[in-house]
Amino acid sequence: MMNATDNTPDPIALEAPDVYAGCESVLGGSCLTLEDLAGEDPQMLRNVRCAYRIADTDIPVLIQGPTGSGKEAFARAMHLISRRAARPFVAVNCAAIPETLIESELFGYRPGAFTGARREGLRGRIAQSSGGTLFLDEIGDMPLALQSRLLRVLEEHQIVPLGSDSACAVELHVLAASHRDLREMISRGAFREDLYYRLNGLTLELPALAERADKERVIQLTLAAETRLHGATRIEREALECLLDYSWPGNVRELRNVIRTALAICDGGVIRLSDLPGQIGAARRGGAVVSVVPGAGRLAPESRKELLLTAERATLLRVIDVNGGNMSRAAADLGVSRNTLYRKIKRHGIALETCRAAGLR
Repeated sequence: MMNATDNTPDPIALEAPDVYAGCESVLGGSCLTLEDLAGEDPQMLRNVRCAYRIADTDIPVLIQGPTGSGKEAFARAMHLISRRAARPFVAVNCAAIPETLIESELFGYRPGAFTGARREGLRGRIAQSSGGTLFLDEIGDMPLALQSRLLRVLEEHQIVPLGSDSACAVELHVLAASHRDLREMISRGAFREDLYYRLNGLTLELPALAERADKERVIQLTLAAETRLHGATRIEREALECLLDYSWPGNVRELRNVIRTALAICDGGVIRLSDLPGQIGAARRGGAVVSVVPGAGRLAPESRKELLLTAERATLLRVIDVNGGNMSRAAADLGVSRNTLYRKIKRHGIALETCRAAGLR
């Protein structure tokens, strides 16, 4: 639908589906199900199938994925489908707790165990999770000395609080997560191999947002879910295209923060390109002045847009040709995902046969 005054598309209206009522955000809220998190991405759908099959077992799960990809949200959703759902889900971020405090946080301590301790003592996170789920986030940041003690707890299902001589039995089910390459850490002695195999009953790999086959759906649903907190909102198509083209190094966490900020500063309930951070809109904002031809800024808006589209199409064809039709290398050279590259090819009406032919010359 076009705006009658300036011939530009009307902003896209966003409506949050009822399933997200009360949720903090898509892929970041604790109330989302595994199906919500999986969306239509093949890798995520496989993860969900595996999660359902082992949810009620005692098999430990290691969730790997880049920072901000939703590892804790996935772990919470796994807890909610298990027989432990009515018991506590206790999350420990091993990277956020100071090394001097992590032992007492995990194992707890008796009254007077050390100077500065609480008079009543502290029940540690492991004991709090007994019967439920213990989620050890960023396990790769746990100090080596503490890794040894954790391994013993996992094997014996007993903890000894600081300052105590007696062990307490615990019913443990552990989910761990890390964005680090734990095997590489093992090779340089930074992570215990025996602990790795104790935690790694099943490994689930969460893809980066840029690699998801349903990236557009994730962005649309995150936009829609956040509008429930800010009221009815619309987004200009050019701003939406920027969100789709961006590589999202911070993944879903970065997406959520960008959208929340844009909703807070936008005028008239419409998210525009100018409401997005500089790194997201830089290519499009700069293209009209720098990437086309000198003096393009003096052209009419529709002429500038046509020049940009022509330049983008030519760039796509050139990069695909230089890479001999290899779409993965072409996407890497352009700094976008394969999904974004294919979407641009479709938008510009470039026949896939043309792309394949580039590899035959």
